[in-house]
Amino acid sequence: MTLARETEGMGTSTIPGGMAGLLDELRWRGMLHQCSSGLAERLATGKPIRGYVGFDPTGTSLHIGSLVPIFGLIHLQRAGGTPIAVVGGGTAMIGDPSGRSAERLLLSRATVEENIVGIQAQLGRFLDFDGPNGAEMMDNYEWLSSYSLLRFLRDIGKHLTIPYMLAKDSVQIRLNEGLSFTEFSYMLLQAADFLHLYRTAGVELQMGGADQWGNITAGLELIRKEFGAGEAQDLAFAISYPLLTNPSGSKFGKTAAGTSVWLDPEKTSPFQFYQYWLDADDRDVGKYLRTFTLFDRARIEELEAEQAAHPETRVAQRAVAHDLTARVHGKQEAARAVRVSEAAFSREPIRDPEVLDALFAAVDHFEFTDRDVAGGAMGIAVISGQYSSNSEARRAIAQGGLSINDERVKAPEDAVPPPIAGRYLVLRSGKKSLRIGRLKS
Repeated sequence: MTLARETEGMGTSTIPGGMAGLLDELRWRGMLHQCSSGLAERLATGKPIRGYVGFDPTGTSLHIGSLVPIFGLIHLQRAGGTPIAVVGGGTAMIGDPSGRSAERLLLSRATVEENIVGIQAQLGRFLDFDGPNGAEMMDNYEWLSSYSLLRFLRDIGKHLTIPYMLAKDSVQIRLNEGLSFTEFSYMLLQAADFLHLYRTAGVELQMGGADQWGNITAGLELIRKEFGAGEAQDLAFAISYPLLTNPSGSKFGKTAAGTSVWLDPEKTSPFQFYQYWLDADDRDVGKYLRTFTLFDRARIEELEAEQAAHPETRVAQRAVAHDLTARVHGKQEAARAVRVSEAAFSREPIRDPEVLDALFAAVDHFEFTDRDVAGGAMGIAVISGQYSSNSEARRAIAQGGLSINDERVKAPEDAVPPPIAGRYLVLRSGKKSLRIGRLKS
């Protein structure tokens, strides 16, 4: 597979049928959990629709758990709609209880503003902010901060009853564990967002994860009450996406070590980002192809067939990994991640200092001194952390299980090969264990 073929999903081709084809596009990609009544009929008119997704700016970077709603906005734009990313600068100071077992830390406005800057730059890699249906970004602090308590209670709180709010799953799940009034009010704030956007920006559609359905539909109810529409009249609409999980049932977006995979290269390096997708389970890769690339159906089915026939090639994983890494970090970093990954997991000697530098940051690593090198192979093996003691290292060496700079260590007293480029040692133990050592400066 050529590099150009792997990056073909970077385009922004239109959806067949335009607005009328949006639900079908989401459905075949497995991205449609449910939608509100009247939406299919509204989209069938072909008239462009403005839709939004809310993003929680509780950190300076989004993580890959945000990619599902991001791609939902991409498909809305491909269908001819206008995507709006609402960054919750106001609601982040409260905290959404959905999907949480404990209350979030409350953030200061200064912290939220700093986080928004990073998120805006990341969204620009996915959405087109120019053109007739260019994406827009808004901060709900702009309107939520204008409410006084009395005005909020009169204008928003009067429309939604306590029994209605208590019936929502996001509230029920937390009731027994403790739910503060602050978090309980989050539903009203999100509903107020939808009302404001509907009234001032003509936004008719809100999209989000399945765990957000209660908050989203509260917005539909508020709009209906505010504008006096009957139960049978749909003024605004909603779409929810399925929540992704790993085959083990654990939350999508976490590494085996339980850490998040971020879009910020300072938090998750391009190599680590690429490797996360390359390591995807065969049972998941078809889902990832549909959800996280813009490959068409024929291309996805072709990749799935090739993967099924030759799973050892991981051709589908490579396609997802390269396409997403190129989108998030740029084509140059994606090509570099491919080169580093191939070097790390092939049996060919690694001699490129740039690759070794990237590997040092991404895999298990250690530092050593000239004196350590002079102490011999067994000493380096223990210093590296590969073995916990001299006796364990000695046994591994006797079994032929250790190499340094791809030279087999035959005896504990063997000399250490000269560091590559004067500063790197590559230790391999078995088929998969790799450690990179760097000379202390």
